[in-house]
Amino acid sequence: MLSRTPKMLLQTPGARRGFHSIMSSLVPMVLEQSPRGERVFDIYSRLLKERIVFVHGPVNDDMASLVTAQLLFLESENPDKDVYMYINSPGGIVSSGLAIYDTMQYIQPKVNTLCMGQAASMGSLLLAGGAPGCRSALPNARIMIHQPSGGAQGMASDIAIQAEEIIKLRTRLNGLYASHTGKPLKVIEQAMDRDLFMDPREAQEFGIVDSIIANRKAPQSSGKQ
Repeated sequence: MLSRTPKMLLQTPGARRGFHSIMSSLVPMVLEQSPRGERVFDIYSRLLKERIVFVHGPVNDDMASLVTAQLLFLESENPDKDVYMYINSPGGIVSSGLAIYDTMQYIQPKVNTLCMGQAASMGSLLLAGGAPGCRSALPNARIMIHQPSGGAQGMASDIAIQAEEIIKLRTRLNGLYASHTGKPLKVIEQAMDRDLFMDPREAQEFGIVDSIIANRKAPQSSGKQ
């Protein structure tokens, strides 16, 4: 009998609603005039034309499929033009988040990341994984980092295998955070040991974001004079 492989999680406890449950609710439509007449877009498709991608809600396989497809599409449209990723996520499945993260690093366009609301757990890695100098947060956003967790069940040997995998993932994630923040690995390991919540200024000092944006014309790149 095949055992079910558990999903390793990196999310806040309240993350329950899926991306599709949000997208399937009432979505505003946009009417646009063109030489061929009127065209109707849902708001997300219209914003995709402006190279805006949303990571809103728990990170899972469905979201990863949608976001990676959009990133690859935008690269094929114009590999030299920036992509803008807006993040409001409590985190989720590590493998799904890493699929998005790896695609961000893989494609040619620079990916600008911006946190609105929250970027917790896996969401914070996506925020930190934006292009250097292009990672931002709105003034009232919250950022949280912590180590991955997973539910292990079955025989003792299976539990041991799953525990070893979590340790490998933790080591890998610590290395990614260290790479993007510039912090020593030891500092990252200590910070990730428990939930660490940060406001935008703290996240900027930690190296997860580069600037705090109150409005489009007023980036706050540093609190130092």
